[in-house]
Amino acid sequence: MNSSGEILKKLFLTFNKGERDEFIQVAQEYIEREKRKNHHVLAKQLEEALNFESKPASHRNGCTRFKTDIPIPRDNESGFPLLSIRSFDHMWEELILPSETESILKQIVQEFKESDILKGYNLLPKSKVLLCGIPGTGKTFTAQVISSVLGLPLVQIQFDAIISSYLGETATNLRKVFDFIKSGIWVVLFDEVDIIGKNRDDHYEHGEIKRVVNNFLQMIDSFEGESLIFAATNHHHILDPAIWRRFDEVVLYKNPTPEDCLKLLDLFLKPIPKNDFKLESIASKMKDLAPSEIKMVAHEAMKRSILEGRSKLSKADIDLATKRFLDRKSIKTSTEG
Repeated sequence: MNSSGEILKKLFLTFNKGERDEFIQVAQEYIEREKRKNHHVLAKQLEEALNFESKPASHRNGCTRFKTDIPIPRDNESGFPLLSIRSFDHMWEELILPSETESILKQIVQEFKESDILKGYNLLPKSKVLLCGIPGTGKTFTAQVISSVLGLPLVQIQFDAIISSYLGETATNLRKVFDFIKSGIWVVLFDEVDIIGKNRDDHYEHGEIKRVVNNFLQMIDSFEGESLIFAATNHHHILDPAIWRRFDEVVLYKNPTPEDCLKLLDLFLKPIPKNDFKLESIASKMKDLAPSEIKMVAHEAMKRSILEGRSKLSKADIDLATKRFLDRKSIKTSTEG
């Protein structure tokens, strides 16, 4: 076995001679040597540097981590796509969540990034995460932010597109989706998983849905791809107990605290200047609103200011937008009751 000094000498010689393929081969030999010495952090850093340097410049942004020549799977009956693929450009700062929730999510991202190091100690990163909470609290946005942070596309699956009226076709669609996910490295979001993840003891569900639940459990259980999988639900109380056991982590989303309401309002109102007024009194009226609802109020206030030709947002703009939204919400609540 060559010593570290001999490998480094060979590395310099191949570099000076311009022998690119041999240079990469020798560099990989050195990286493997560091791995055997349990220098996993250094090995990973060298590996990332080598991968960056060995790619053409046009491919150095991470886009080669997934295949683009595989067609998006479609439902045989309708021809509609079973999933969508999008890239986002968000930052952690845009995700306003309780510090404990943010800490959990950041650890998931760190484990995913450092998975090789963990595997060197026979430890596995969390790769299947269940996001629970009422609509509008940030579950989908979380997946978008994490896909941005990791530099990976987001594959989003809507279960209403997967469910087919033909017997057995839903299971076929699920298989197509999982086969596609295995084709690359993605951040994956199964949205509204409660549609097919309902408790199999529910007497109102017919046999086909129960078979679909079984198929989903088997597929997610046996999935061995390198992607980071999220599943989101607005109704976690109706999920089959076996669903919970398939996930490494569960994150519960709630309406924001008064402090977080203030942060969200400030974030959403950034695009245009404000008159000299404080947001605290306005944020206190939004304590029962979800982040998506606070965003709607902020956008409504900004539109009013812009369309009236004013250069700055006034407190009256936000007060009126808040009142109108709360009025609409009370009407909706009364009709549901």
